Amino acid sequence: MTILAPEEATFAVAAPVVIIGAGACGLTAALTVREAGLDVLVLERDASPSGSTALSSGMIPAAGTVRQQQAGVSDTPDLMAQDIQTKAKGRADPVITKAVTGAAGQTVDWLDGLPEIDLPLVTGFLYPGHSVERMHAPPNRTGEALMGMLLSAAGRLGVDIVTEAQVTDLFADGEGCVHGVRITRPDGAVEDIGCNYLILACNGFGGNKAMVAEHVPDMADAEYFGHVGNQGDAVQWGLALGGQTKHMTAYQGHGSVAQPHGILITWALMMEGGIQVNTDGVRFSNEHQGYSEQSVAVLAQPGRVVWDVYDARIHKLGLEFEDYRNAVAQGAVVNAESAAELARRIGVDAVALSAAIAETHESGIDRFGRDFLSKPGLEAPFHAVKVSGALFHTQGGLRVDGAARVLKAGSDAPLPNIYAGGGAACGVSGPDVSGYLSGNGLLTAVTLGRLAGLDVARRAG
Repeated sequence: MTILAPEEATFAVAAPVVIIGAGACGLTAALTVREAGLDVLVLERDASPSGSTALSSGMIPAAGTVRQQQAGVSDTPDLMAQDIQTKAKGRADPVITKAVTGAAGQTVDWLDGLPEIDLPLVTGFLYPGHSVERMHAPPNRTGEALMGMLLSAAGRLGVDIVTEAQVTDLFADGEGCVHGVRITRPDGAVEDIGCNYLILACNGFGGNKAMVAEHVPDMADAEYFGHVGNQGDAVQWGLALGGQTKHMTAYQGHGSVAQPHGILITWALMMEGGIQVNTDGVRFSNEHQGYSEQSVAVLAQPGRVVWDVYDARIHKLGLEFEDYRNAVAQGAVVNAESAAELARRIGVDAVALSAAIAETHESGIDRFGRDFLSKPGLEAPFHAVKVSGALFHTQGGLRVDGAARVLKAGSDAPLPNIYAGGGAACGVSGPDVSGYLSGNGLLTAVTLGRLAGLDVARRAG
């Protein structure tokens, strides 16, 4: 991944705007640019666009949306920003936080208004750290469905997407102005493509083991539940062009990936009253602290696996999620008529498991800081899933301004014509795993993609 001089290029074709990455960030930016009447070329390394977006639950948090108003939910960008900063202990980048929370409502309303896209408000439960219901997601609540919608919209608007086109180098002058990119095809063919503006939407560095070990060593040996193409290219290019990074130690983990099935088990099960026990049948943490930091707690348990334990009421909620239905279909969910039977079936101590379930009926704040008063205690019959912790995606990256422009090192001034969004940019989770608020990943993907697209359209117009 190198920066080459413009005179080294042989630009066979050129586009006003080139976007690297066809996930939620890249496609949102592309749709914005096309609506403004500009030609745009999206370069995707894979044969079919999917990326980290397709692996997510497809939930985008946004404040003040039409869907919220229709549901009687009162929310504001300021409240959303407050929730983000509370979770991040006041350490989230204030400029990026203000920009994305201010743009999220309009962005979701705009996406939701496109004929191909349907983003109803998710109601019935709150994810950790959110004051109100503000998650918007496809009806089946999968990132794969979100990708399908975005690609359909891109097709209608005539967005040019070139797949199996891995960007290997950028062409830029001494001022950090990008003149084009070099791509390599699977057969080894090389092509140079010119551009006036470049948007980096190729996510973070979760698939780069060396960078993970350097910046987030807690996850160095954890399962990676992200896209293998997230190799940190955007960060490396941005630095080479004279940009800066921020919060490279931040990441989103998840404490509930079914084993050995590799299926994400929605954290709504925990928020509605479920618990996690280790292989001794003992609870070990506050399950409501957040699923990101719970990944660390789970990986610290014997064998690096634990059990999600819940009842029929919560099982019914889980069936609203396609991923959970897939887990049921694949036999990941264990069913039992009593605590003793469940203990026998999952191989944990029956006395310990019964005591853990009994804790859900106690009043007040428990020894881990969890309040069980807000939800009913667990009742037979019971269900359980064996899970482990995993790294989902990194949250640190290139520092950008409120228009998603990459900033120069040691300065608040932007580089001439390069933007970054989603995992390529510094997020709003602060400097570590505990700052991740549910939805932060797709929040910065769609909003920074939208902001980059709007700024490019303004400058190019």
